[in-house]
Amino acid sequence: MKTSGRKQLRRWFRDQRGQGMTEYIVIVALIAVAAIGVVTAFGDNVRALFATSTDALAGKESSSSGAKKASSGVRDSRNLQDFAEHAKKSK
Repeated sequence: MKTSGRKQLRRWFRDQRGQGMTEYIVIVALIAVAAIGVVTAFGDNVRALFATSTDALAGKESSSSGAKKASSGVRDSRNLQDFAEHAKKSK
C-alpha cells in the first residue's frame, strides 16, 4: 500500500498541468507591484504635469511650472472659453 501511495505522490509532483497558470499569476503579480510602485513614486509629478497642461489649454498662466501665457502680439490669444467663436470666424 505504501508503494502505490509513493507512486501517486511522485506522479502528482511530476504533473505540470498548472505550471503555466502559476507562472502567469506570478508575472501578473509582479507587474501589479511594479505599477503600484511607479504610481506611488511619480504620482505627484504626473498630476502636476496634467494640471499644467490643462491650465495651458485653458489659456491660464501656470506659476508652478514656469510656463507663461503666449503674448497676444505674436498670435491670437485663444483658449477653451472662446474656441468656438474663433473656429466660426476662420470658416
